[in-house]
Amino acid sequence: MTELLPMSTKHCTVERDGHIVILTMNRPESKNALSPDMLVGLAQGFDYVDETDDVRVAILTGAGGCFSSGADLKAMSRPSEDPRVVKAMADSPNLHWKALLRDHRLTKPLIAAVEGYAVAGGTEMLQGTDIRIAAEGATFGVWEAKRGLFPLGGSAVRLPRQIPYTLAMEVLLACRPVSAQEALAIGLIGRVVPDGDALKVAMEVALEVAQNSPVSTKAILRAWRETEGLSDAEAMKIQDAIGWEVFASEDAQEGPRAFSEKRPPEFKGR
Repeated sequence: MTELLPMSTKHCTVERDGHIVILTMNRPESKNALSPDMLVGLAQGFDYVDETDDVRVAILTGAGGCFSSGADLKAMSRPSEDPRVVKAMADSPNLHWKALLRDHRLTKPLIAAVEGYAVAGGTEMLQGTDIRIAAEGATFGVWEAKRGLFPLGGSAVRLPRQIPYTLAMEVLLACRPVSAQEALAIGLIGRVVPDGDALKVAMEVALEVAQNSPVSTKAILRAWRETEGLSDAEAMKIQDAIGWEVFASEDAQEGPRAFSEKRPPEFKGR
């Protein structure tokens, strides 16, 4: 049964279904453009995912057939009517970077479920996710240069690292929209599904992730993030240290035992 979590705001719902947390950008009348209420809900939802031991995977999606059209500059300049949001923004001046997944990456897998527009800040957030599923009608793009702005969410740095350089530069400099099929072909996303099915398929994938050892999944993410950009020799030393920690865990004993006993493993994340 899905439970609405208390860090939800009027522009971001945070729900839990077993080991899975679903964060939904919920401002469909504005194509889920970013607002202070949305940023606080996202940032606090990400904290909940990281800090709650029995949460194993999260999904980021948007309401109303749209992922996010990026920042709403007017909304961002107006204070929220929610005192909790005002306090959170005051207490954490860089909270917006956490919400945009720029300076913060979750310690657990994050799946993007994309319908409709995922442009500007929407594409920037996408680059901070681990598994990306998009509907056939999805559109991606980083259009800041078209408006005399700059993609402060990180695309000038991250996008050329995630897709071929010349294609990244075309996306950034020509501000050309990218279809779901092209995004799949260049490696920006991993799967294209029928319109309306992105969240359903993301939930199916999340359930597959959630049944695996959380010790293993967190270690795999950590190994990649701590070794990105290093030589193979340097990276292997770091990944081996992380890997041996996994082999010393209770989950590493439960997995083979369950296999030999022909039953599903009961991983505890220890």
